[in-house]
Amino acid sequence: MEKTLAKGLTLLESLARLGHPVGVTEAARAVGLQKSNAHRLLRSLAELGYVRQLADTGRYELTLKLWEMGSRVIARLDIATEATPTMRKLATLTKETVHLSLLDGDDVVYVHKIDSPHPVRAYSAIGGRAPAHCVATGKALLAFQPPDAVDLSKVRKPFTGATITDPLHLRRELDRIRKAGHAVNKGEWREGVYGVAAPILDASGRAVAAIGLSGPQDRFRPKAVKAWTPLVMAAARDLSRA
Repeated sequence: MEKTLAKGLTLLESLARLGHPVGVTEAARAVGLQKSNAHRLLRSLAELGYVRQLADTGRYELTLKLWEMGSRVIARLDIATEATPTMRKLATLTKETVHLSLLDGDDVVYVHKIDSPHPVRAYSAIGGRAPAHCVATGKALLAFQPPDAVDLSKVRKPFTGATITDPLHLRRELDRIRKAGHAVNKGEWREGVYGVAAPILDASGRAVAAIGLSGPQDRFRPKAVKAWTPLVMAAARDLSRA
């Protein structure tokens, strides 16, 4: 096997196994390379989108690109498999599109979905991305991350007139979501597309995924959202326990 390719794959495996952002020294030690060689490999992997360098620490962590390449076999992922019956039940009760999302940097990645039977519905694709600060599943995920895991000091990109871009406003929104246990999106990414979502938590209280509904504004009236929100939260609690 070509040595550089082998070392690069070994480095990716090591980053996945370590489970936390690493510096060049730790990366070099993990794969038995000199620091200069490890640094070149990390930079190459970053350029290709497989790893990302954190601005505040200079350390490197994996992105979800490897997963995205395998999105056609997403059912093999335990979380998607575990979530499917709950997602189907939620879709049956609400008749709206149900998403399961993971957080990847500033984005969410849709790892599973069940489409609404309505002819007019929100478009999305498994393996697709959305800006986390604009969608309900993304805000639910951001709100339940460790305090130092989300950079709330930067101005976010606007996509519609409803997008939350101000850091203070976003901080208040995430505080509200933590207290309420769910997040809403009122056309903040795409005009006229609304959503409601809740976090799926691990034993430490950190959001590892989020489940949510999305659809056109004319069906997401306050009365409907009020009725659906407890269903979404119950689904998230069931998956958190599982």
